[in-house]
Amino acid sequence: MRLGVLDVGSNTVHLLVVDAHPGARPLPAHSHKAELRLAQLLDDSGAIDDDGIHKLVAVVQDALQAAEDKGVEDLLPFATSAVREATNADEVLARVEEETGVRLQVLAGSEEARLTFLAVRRWFGWSAGKLLVLDIGGGSLEIAYGIDEEPDIAVSLPLGAGRLTAGWLPGDPPAPEAVRALRRHVRTEIARTVGEFTRFGAPDHVVATSKTFKQLARIAGAARSAEGLYVQRELKRESLEAWVPRLAGMTVEQRAELPGVSDGRAGQLLAGALVAEAAMDLFGVENLEICPWALREGVILRRLDHMGSD
Repeated sequence: MRLGVLDVGSNTVHLLVVDAHPGARPLPAHSHKAELRLAQLLDDSGAIDDDGIHKLVAVVQDALQAAEDKGVEDLLPFATSAVREATNADEVLARVEEETGVRLQVLAGSEEARLTFLAVRRWFGWSAGKLLVLDIGGGSLEIAYGIDEEPDIAVSLPLGAGRLTAGWLPGDPPAPEAVRALRRHVRTEIARTVGEFTRFGAPDHVVATSKTFKQLARIAGAARSAEGLYVQRELKRESLEAWVPRLAGMTVEQRAELPGVSDGRAGQLLAGALVAEAAMDLFGVENLEICPWALREGVILRRLDHMGSD
């Protein structure tokens, strides 16, 4: 069957269409993306304003049309931290449903982490052993650890690259003292959770998902996306540590010229790099592998599991 997953994230609204059957690997058939930057459309009270809701409705309508054009049989719509944390989330969800017919499921941060973990586990298989999974989104950082398909522990921290850029890094390039202040903040937040993970023991394999990690790996020398899904891509902490001060001194325009960095993501790459560096350092990770599958694939896999058990 042809499934569509509609991901209303903090940076983008992304429709992923796959051909999928229980017990089989989902095969991508179509991708439709719109950069909306919901996290940056919040007003002073933390609400998504009327203009933002109108833009969201329009983007969802476009995605619905794309899903219809591609023959999607079942659509799985969900929203993450930008909608979840908006002070008028109920109003936003009601407007979207009223004007498009789409009822967005708002995922809790820990559920995001669990679904991403499921996707990573299915990608690497049981032979990967105990997995530590890191995922930097626009609004939050998800961390999960476990040996099964369901992680032993999964947390979500308000350390998304878009959120931190908007709140901590004015200026282009940002002032060194602003970068230092953000670095301290990020490390304090992550350090609070490290002990909860270390009591489970060291992971056998550390994996990262998300556009931020993919771009950091690419500028550090990993293979281009055009070389295919099955090429191994890694990020070494040593390489990342060398890149952080370079990114801090660059303008957004200069970052956008780096290999694999899009114009839309260049502004938040420094904040993402600070989070990635802090997580790798505080969890004692020297090297991690990039996984092509993440939250959207986790949502699809969970749906297929339920279909197979019905």
